[in-house]
Amino acid sequence: MAELLEMHKPNILFIMTDQQNARMMSCAGNRYVKTPAMDSLAEKGLRFERAYCTNPICIPSRFSLMTGRMPSEIGLWNNVQKSIPPVPEQILEKGIGWVFRKAGYETVYGGKEHLPRFKAVDIGFDYFCNDERDLLADECAAYLMKKKDKPFFLVCSLINPHDICLMALREKAESEQDKMILSKSQVEIEHVEKALATPNGVDLETFFEKHCPPLPPNFERQKDEPEILEEFAARRAFQKHARHNWPEDKWRMHRWAYCRLTELVDEQISRVLDALDKSGHADNTIIVFTSDHGDNDSSHRFEHKTVFYDEATRVPFIIVAPDSVKGKVDHENPVSNGLDIFPTLCDYAGIKPPADLKGLSLRPLVSGKKKDLERTFVPVEGELGRMAVSSKFKYALYDSGKNREQLYDLERDPWETANFANEASLKKVKDEHAKFVVENFPEK
Repeated sequence: MAELLEMHKPNILFIMTDQQNARMMSCAGNRYVKTPAMDSLAEKGLRFERAYCTNPICIPSRFSLMTGRMPSEIGLWNNVQKSIPPVPEQILEKGIGWVFRKAGYETVYGGKEHLPRFKAVDIGFDYFCNDERDLLADECAAYLMKKKDKPFFLVCSLINPHDICLMALREKAESEQDKMILSKSQVEIEHVEKALATPNGVDLETFFEKHCPPLPPNFERQKDEPEILEEFAARRAFQKHARHNWPEDKWRMHRWAYCRLTELVDEQISRVLDALDKSGHADNTIIVFTSDHGDNDSSHRFEHKTVFYDEATRVPFIIVAPDSVKGKVDHENPVSNGLDIFPTLCDYAGIKPPADLKGLSLRPLVSGKKKDLERTFVPVEGELGRMAVSSKFKYALYDSGKNREQLYDLERDPWETANFANEASLKKVKDEHAKFVVENFPEK
């Protein structure tokens, strides 16, 4: 009887890409990238247009995705390994893998981990594939085709379009850390070189006129940019070099390559989804698709991540479920992939989530039973500051320097080209967001 009840629980397929911003899907209106696999998920479920990561860099964001907690809860702000604190055992034992394993699930994890001083096995997963590319897609597909005695929770953690990081780094690796990264990144460099190739038979003038993505409306630096952002760019030679020396055509080539790397991972996702369809499990499987963070992709003359602009913090996020609305987009509710996925999946599986999680179940939105969440702000944090996101505004408080207080009006200025923090008519809005930041983030 217990086994029968377990098999009625929905399976879970959690697909994660790396460094993909929310605009990098054709279903999000980007005509320069073709993502049929991601688009198919959007057609079958609900796509969240206002989804944010908890921290726009790998390790902190991935900590949240696996624990449902803000990284600052353990003093985690960045990727610097020597500064990462030990994760308390009481947090690990309440990780998403253990919670679902104790509820009768077979919990398996394949691909990129990049977690803070712990592995997927430490939070309740069997780790079955250390590849992050084609082999991972094939191994996940093979796993899905196997007969199951239990409901499964499969994490498929793919690396791309993260390879775009090497485009600037390969030109200007000066620190010992960056030289070390470069020496271990031959596969990544090969993928970047391939992604930079232009179409056969197309001359350069035609390529830039008809094929290559144009520069975005927010390509130039914000006029009242936070001073800390230029200090951040200067920390690594390749970031400073790209920001100050790349010509416009090179920035456009960055955008072109980013599209190609996104298409590469989309093809890998398609193999996993095809296997799910053939397996007979699809009708009883919850699919979550998201990314750990975005990439600036030439906005404000930045590549990479870490800053609080939408390109780095806003992520693709789609949920498909047997009871989900089909082909709908939620444009209104700010949601957090790092905080909300855990309680959402618990809701679908009939599992009580850890009591101290701060996220919300998104199932009422996914099913169409509700249009609004009982939430005003979504928190985002990072090594440069803290941020509160609401339905129409973003308030960022950077840690130091001039212009550290930023208010973005996403209706009037969706590309975040101006700071509205000193606009008198928005003082109440700013104060409400600032109050949330002060009350909900720890001091560093």
